[in-house]
Amino acid sequence: MSDKNRKIQLHEIKDPVVFIGLGFGSGLFPKAPGTAGTLITVPLVYFLQQQNLMVYSFVMLFVLLTGPWICGYTAKKLEVHDHSAIVYDEIAGYLITMFMMPANWSLMLAGFILFRFFDALKPWPISWFDKNLQGGFGIMFDDVVAGLVSLLCLMLIQNWYF
Repeated sequence: MSDKNRKIQLHEIKDPVVFIGLGFGSGLFPKAPGTAGTLITVPLVYFLQQQNLMVYSFVMLFVLLTGPWICGYTAKKLEVHDHSAIVYDEIAGYLITMFMMPANWSLMLAGFILFRFFDALKPWPISWFDKNLQGGFGIMFDDVVAGLVSLLCLMLIQNWYF
């Protein structure tokens, strides 16, 4: 399985699991699909921040638990291990980044920038997980770690500036 940017065919998108794995189609954005996948998560995060922590936690846990299967299934269907259009992992990563953060547009923007920075550049240890873990779990886990690192940075920023 290769070519992380191969063109996806219409019949592949018609599979509902693949469609979800592609971030409900946001991963098909021709430039920066990971950013598009993160961007579609912003309204969900804002909505969840208006709910109690249990609701946010439940949704985040659901995405984390279904992610390895959805990403693995999508990769198999596309015949590419971690196709750039698979962005369900970005949804999970941004949900983690914003976990327990108040509904504040400045924090949401800072979290967005931090998560995209760590997800795109993949500094160590994120790069190690990206290179060494396979399957759906591997697709998800580097974004989980990027989300956790982003959350820690956001907590520091929140304590200093907000």
